[in-house]
Amino acid sequence: MAIDGVSARALAEVARLERTRNYLRPGDVTAALRRWRAYVHRPERLLWQDYGEGDLHWYCCGNPWDDRELLEAVMHALSPRHARELRAAVGRWDAQWDVPAPPYLPPDGWG
Repeated sequence: MAIDGVSARALAEVARLERTRNYLRPGDVTAALRRWRAYVHRPERLLWQDYGEGDLHWYCCGNPWDDRELLEAVMHALSPRHARELRAAVGRWDAQWDVPAPPYLPPDGWG
């Protein structure tokens, strides 16, 4: 498991949490990070579709919002120093989520 910007000691603490907490399994944090990162980089039209209709894919492959909540729980369980490192990594993707989308420009003839 490797997370950009997170030290080996912080990763070791995450691995320890994954072994000792009943709500985690080995690899859960990395998988949650991967799904959250992929979700925040989706085009806005797909995000609205997920919001309005739900995404059936989430039932088998994980809900990114549940993953974000899991990451928050892990950050609260880590020591303050290592939580800051993980929070900075997650914060990069949270910042991507908060970026406003470019204006929608309809195709010619729709305006």
